[in-house]
Amino acid sequence: MSKVVMNASVSVDGFIADENDDPGPLFEWLVTGDVALDGSGVLKVSQASYDHIRPYWDQIGATIAGRHVFDITDGWDGTPPAGVDHVVVVTHRPAPEGWDPEAPFHFVDGIEAAMAKAQELAGDRVVEVAAGDVGGQALAAGLVDEVRMDVVPVVFGSGKRYFGSVDAQHLLEDPDAVIKGNRVLHLRYRVRR
Repeated sequence: MSKVVMNASVSVDGFIADENDDPGPLFEWLVTGDVALDGSGVLKVSQASYDHIRPYWDQIGATIAGRHVFDITDGWDGTPPAGVDHVVVVTHRPAPEGWDPEAPFHFVDGIEAAMAKAQELAGDRVVEVAAGDVGGQALAAGLVDEVRMDVVPVVFGSGKRYFGSVDAQHLLEDPDAVIKGNRVLHLRYRVRR
């Protein structure tokens, strides 16, 4: 079975966007370096960030995201982000009208169904779960193995929480990666079982 990783850029006070879904400066670290992170020519990070992020991205077989993220990104124009092979969208609604049925997006109802579909698609590769409400649901259901945070030096004060609406305590192990990049601190924790 594939490893399940919850991941996102996050403010120091634990938010992945403001109340209006604006990530503000949370992604600046992705464009302020000297090393190309992908073939787009847009994403350029520090060497330390590249050495941490690129191998992780190369392991991802499927990403789970919520319908809200899908909608505000316009479904990434039908191309999964970061070179991911498949996106599983947790939703109670069908695919948008006119959506290309050949696009590698799968619309499922509920976090357990999303996880089953993502693991089927990923095989032995990593299943990534977007932080926020869907990530919080996966963590609460005991489905997350690892938490990765790209902590950006900004305080939002309020907004969309990294762990969504999780309302119970969940213990993580000590961080097994702490890497300083340009305007970002990369952290990786295993979820304590």
